[in-house]
Amino acid sequence: MFRFALHVLIVLLLTLLTQISGIAYLIALAASRAWGIRRFLTKLAIFLFCYAGATFAASLAAPMVGRVPLSCISSATDRLVVRSPIYCLLNRNYVTPHLRDLAKALAAHMNEEFPGTVTVALDANFPFVNGFPLLPHLSHADGKKLDFAYYYKDADDAFLDGVTRSPIGYFAFEQPAPGDELPCQGRNDWLTTRWDFDALQPLFPAYGIEEQRTSAAVAWLTSEGVARFGLQKIFIEPHLKNALGITNSHVRFQGCRAARHDDHIHIQVE
Repeated sequence: MFRFALHVLIVLLLTLLTQISGIAYLIALAASRAWGIRRFLTKLAIFLFCYAGATFAASLAAPMVGRVPLSCISSATDRLVVRSPIYCLLNRNYVTPHLRDLAKALAAHMNEEFPGTVTVALDANFPFVNGFPLLPHLSHADGKKLDFAYYYKDADDAFLDGVTRSPIGYFAFEQPAPGDELPCQGRNDWLTTRWDFDALQPLFPAYGIEEQRTSAAVAWLTSEGVARFGLQKIFIEPHLKNALGITNSHVRFQGCRAARHDDHIHIQVE
C-alpha cells in the first residue's frame, strides 16, 4: 500500500512539474516491471528515455491544439532567446502562435532600436490543456501568457546584453525605495505566491534595470503590441512602473496574491 501511494505521489508531483512526465513515469514503471528490472539507475535511465520521447512528441503534437514551443536552442544571431534550457526541459516554453509572433516582433523591434539587443523570455505555458496550472504562476494556463526578463546594466551603467540577475531570470527583485507605492504593505495573506525571498537577495549581482531599453519595450508592447497582436495586460510592480514613468492603462498591478513582478514583465494576449 505504501509503495502504491508513493508511486501516486511521484506521478502527481511530476505532472504538476512538467505536465507530461507523470505519464512517462508510468510507462517507465510498467516497462521496468515487464522486463524484471530492479536496479535504480537502470530504472532512472528508462524514465529519462521515456520522458525525452514524451517531450519530443509533445513538441510535435502541441501545434495541433494551438500551441508552439519557443526554442531553447539559439544562435549568436537570434534576438529572442529563452533564458535557460530548464524551461524547455520542463515543457514550460509553449505559447500560441500569435503570442510567439508578438515575442519575435518585440525582439526585432528592440534590435532595430538598440542594435545587438537580445530579448530574454522566461516562463510561458505547458503544451496542452487550458486551465492546467503552471505553478507557481496563477494565470499561465492557456498559452496566452509569457514572461520577459528586464534589460539590465552593471554598476557603471553599461548594458548587459542577454544577462539576468538570477540564473533563471526570477526572484532577483528590484527593491522599492522609501516612499514608493507599496499596495501590499501590511497584508498577511496566508494563501499567496508573493514571496520576497529575502535570504536570496544578497546572492544576486548588483545589476540595475536598464531604463532606456525597458521603457522602450513597454512602449512598444502598449502600442504595437496592442494594435497588432491584441495585447491585453502587462504586469509590472507599481513602484517600478512609477520609477520608469509608465502611465499606460494596459500596465497594471497583478494583485497581492500573485508573485512579485519587479523581477520580470508579464504579458498576456486575447
